[in-house]
Amino acid sequence: MLAYVIPLCLIFLGLALLLTLARLIKGPCLPDRALALDTLYVNAIALLTLFGIWKGSALYFEVALLIAVLGFVGTVAVAKYMLRGDIIE
Repeated sequence: MLAYVIPLCLIFLGLALLLTLARLIKGPCLPDRALALDTLYVNAIALLTLFGIWKGSALYFEVALLIAVLGFVGTVAVAKYMLRGDIIE
């Protein structure tokens, strides 16, 4: 049963990534794009974690943690840019 569910979930997460990427490109304003970027990296983390479970490799979990840290730093940088207009003071 799990052999059928995981590939199906991978397909759905891939579709979610594509839809989020479309919102990131099309987004009407900067806050929409920032939210799409956050959603994009959360979906990427979920995709890598699920793929790591499917393949049975711990390497994908480490990459997912790296994306989580970089995504957090990116979110802070975008929020600072939206508030002040520059990132480094």
